Amino acid sequence: MREGPDISRIAALIGDPARANMLVALMSGRALTASELAAEAGITPATASSHLARLEQGGLVALRRQGRHKYVTLSGEEVARVLESLMGLAAGTGHLRTRTGPRDPALRHARLCYNHLAGEMGIALFDSLRGRGLLEGPEEALALSGPGRAFATRFGIDLAALDGRPRTPLCRPCLDWSARRSHLGGSLGRALMARIEALGWARREAGSRAVRFTPPGERAFREAFPAA
Repeated sequence: MREGPDISRIAALIGDPARANMLVALMSGRALTASELAAEAGITPATASSHLARLEQGGLVALRRQGRHKYVTLSGEEVARVLESLMGLAAGTGHLRTRTGPRDPALRHARLCYNHLAGEMGIALFDSLRGRGLLEGPEEALALSGPGRAFATRFGIDLAALDGRPRTPLCRPCLDWSARRSHLGGSLGRALMARIEALGWARREAGSRAVRFTPPGERAFREAFPAA
């Protein structure tokens, strides 16, 4: 037997269509109930519970009980990054769903990737920060520059709080499935998305990962994150 990480087990967990649908639904960053995930996957609640138990044992989701409900989330951002990358690979190699929904254009424009902004708007944010020298270094060692830290503070980001979480990288590129280019993850990506929502520029669409910018919000976003 070969030593090292067993990718076959993770692949088998993700590869089941019902489990894949549930994992993608959790990419919204919201905690969902087993019943909600069963509806997303088109399976019975009993079957969903069985799948969720396997995903929990495999370390891909976290389950929390509150009263009679069981709430499920992805176990962490690393899982979301793997799923986003797999969606990019599937799109790039022609493995697409046969039915596309009306929300697809909205998802391509702006959506949540677990807890940060993805899609065209997420890529625009990332490109603006890099092009203006606010993010520096190669993508595998991405960091905020001095001017970048000043910009983030002016934008309302509490960098001291983010710096106090050493287990969570401040800046982490995430490959965007719809464009196969990077958007910004990490604790900074999460904080920027939260700030965009707090400013009222955009809101999460109920029942979807789509993020809807208001017209004034999109204009303000383009002013804050101009093309370099």
